[in-house]
Amino acid sequence: MTRNVRLVEERITLKYGTGGGAMRALIEQIFAKGLGDVGDDGIGLAAMDDGAAIRIGERYLVIATDSHVVQPIEFPGGDIGRLAVSGTVNDLAVMGATEPLALTCSAILEDGFEKARLERIWSSIQATCAEAGTTIVTGDTKVMGHGEIDGLVINTTGVGLTRRVVSDAGLRPGDQILVTGTMGDHGLAIMATRNELALETSLESDVAPVHTLVRRALEVGGEGVVAMKDPTRGGLSSALHEMAEKSGVGIIVDETAVPMRDEVRAVGELLGIDPLVSANEGKVVLGVRPESAAAVLDAVRAHPLGRNAAIVGQCVEERPGFVVLDTGFGSRLLAEAEGELLPRIC
Repeated sequence: MTRNVRLVEERITLKYGTGGGAMRALIEQIFAKGLGDVGDDGIGLAAMDDGAAIRIGERYLVIATDSHVVQPIEFPGGDIGRLAVSGTVNDLAVMGATEPLALTCSAILEDGFEKARLERIWSSIQATCAEAGTTIVTGDTKVMGHGEIDGLVINTTGVGLTRRVVSDAGLRPGDQILVTGTMGDHGLAIMATRNELALETSLESDVAPVHTLVRRALEVGGEGVVAMKDPTRGGLSSALHEMAEKSGVGIIVDETAVPMRDEVRAVGELLGIDPLVSANEGKVVLGVRPESAAAVLDAVRAHPLGRNAAIVGQCVEERPGFVVLDTGFGSRLLAEAEGELLPRIC
């Protein structure tokens, strides 16, 4: 069984920015053509990992970049500034660079943007940098006309060093899939706020830098940690599909084992959105050799950001590139979101 090849349409629509197969097709067919070669010992653009890795002596320079267009700019649990720093630090971490050296930050502002709001966001950036043990070392600022951009767009790029790169393509049959906490928190917190849903309990984004959590998992699991990804756009579903397709394995997920907050389930039902396709911004998906899985799980659960961690699935030889959801009553293929279910969540 093979995947259908998606062809990019003549007009680029919102679905190409929400994660999943459409976005990967856009990168493969447009952006990655003829670019990104870093040699046989590195990871370049064509790999479509969370960043790039370039061999420098005995270590790798890891580079990650991301642009942030979240709406609303300030949301329960965070804001665009905390999101920008955390997202880039996390992209570095899931490739093995858990000590970010420095970040760049470029901001594009709309004419008329409030100074007080900008100061709040910049304070959030400073605080998140301090939390992540890094800083902004250079950047750029542009201002566009009113209505030419929606408030504020931030781009951040980060660099770090590591002796061992962990890609998202190292799985083999028998490996265990571990998630470091509840799924769907960020995307459905954004959508609940955007749709002005009145909830009896607060639903907040999980946005946070997870580099120390990843560092602990790597310290305990060593080379038994063979693949990592942060489940941002497209959520757990897209992360697993990418890992399965690149690794040439099938993945069976135990739906009952996936940790999820009741509020997330409720909002997902109200909006008709599966939390498994909803983004997280403070969680990691790990592929772990079976002999290392229990120790890594214990180590992750001992970290403040990993208390709800769980082993949720395993890799198999059958149906390479596909993700099967075991519901407890039967099995079905877990599909990736293709449309505009969750635009502008990060």
